[in-house]
Amino acid sequence: MANNAKTYVNLVFLLAIALSLHVIQGQVQPPIDAIYQFGDSISDTGNLIRDNFIGEHSPFASLPYGQDFFHEATGRCSNGRLMIDFFAEYFKFPYLDAYLNKAGNFSHGVNFAVAGSTALTTGTLALKGIISPLTWSSLSVQLNWFQSYLTSICPDLNDCKNKLANALFIIESGGNDINYAVMERKNIQGIYGMVPEVIGAVKAAIEEVINFGATRVVVPGNFLFGCMPIYLYMFPPNNATLYDELHCVEQLIELSTFQNNFLQKTLKELQAEHPLVKIVYADYFNAMKGLLQNATALGFDETLRTCCGMGDNSANFGITKICGFKGVPVCPNPDKSVSWDGIHMTERAYKIMADWLLQHNILPAISKAA
Repeated sequence: MANNAKTYVNLVFLLAIALSLHVIQGQVQPPIDAIYQFGDSISDTGNLIRDNFIGEHSPFASLPYGQDFFHEATGRCSNGRLMIDFFAEYFKFPYLDAYLNKAGNFSHGVNFAVAGSTALTTGTLALKGIISPLTWSSLSVQLNWFQSYLTSICPDLNDCKNKLANALFIIESGGNDINYAVMERKNIQGIYGMVPEVIGAVKAAIEEVINFGATRVVVPGNFLFGCMPIYLYMFPPNNATLYDELHCVEQLIELSTFQNNFLQKTLKELQAEHPLVKIVYADYFNAMKGLLQNATALGFDETLRTCCGMGDNSANFGITKICGFKGVPVCPNPDKSVSWDGIHMTERAYKIMADWLLQHNILPAISKAA
């Protein structure tokens, strides 16, 4: 019975991809006219490489990042487009430019996400002995940028509310807080206590954009980060590390599940407090799980092995030989791989997850009556 149920779920996932978004934009009422994105490397379209010296000289600022779509590095942490790019394509918008791109086109929204950013401030994390290595531009900084942007386009608060009434807000944050804690401590059980504070920062961000006039807010959960090659490298199988049926680090899957459950509970509470606002949980966890479970049928040869990287292990990952470093190779066909650099995914993996999320998760939720 369990195997039959699993087979059914897999067929549903594959069918959703095959249907390729039969829901048309006209069914989203009222129509979306802009997207405002907050977050980290899952969503950054060029802020980190303009944010500071480290970002400017990071691997994300040069090829092979961007090689398979833009043919140049744009600051996106993949070989091509990200999920936010596919969301923009669906609504027939230009790709969202980074807020720090002074030549950016902000006619249909702005991307405030910064690769490496966290939900908690860098100061708060430092007090916990956790270092944010790439940027100080945490979620609160991104919200300050958003406020400055609003001041530039609508000095009057009521006018701002009118401008934002048909916008879609995506607040994707909180993953790196946990990632950095895991990387520095490896004491997974001790990290559970951070989750309420991290989700509290995300909750505060949601409340802030609602106060500015947001009426539709999408809040992604965490991926199955225990399936990322960097963690398979950090937590090799032994008596202390158990792997699940997908060959992912079981303890980390349980941690991401706990974080996602806590987030969903928080969003339900917020929804009750703001009945006129659509607050949607974006299920990145099951989007990634469905992709991994159906990888062969979807045409992937490699699911847990890094495409751009080098390592003497099954994950093809080495901390001193990461993507973008001199002499580090790229696999012949990134479309056959799920993982791009051991931390981020390939363009094709992002497209499949974006299609599933739009079809089965985001569009139905933002289209129904509040």
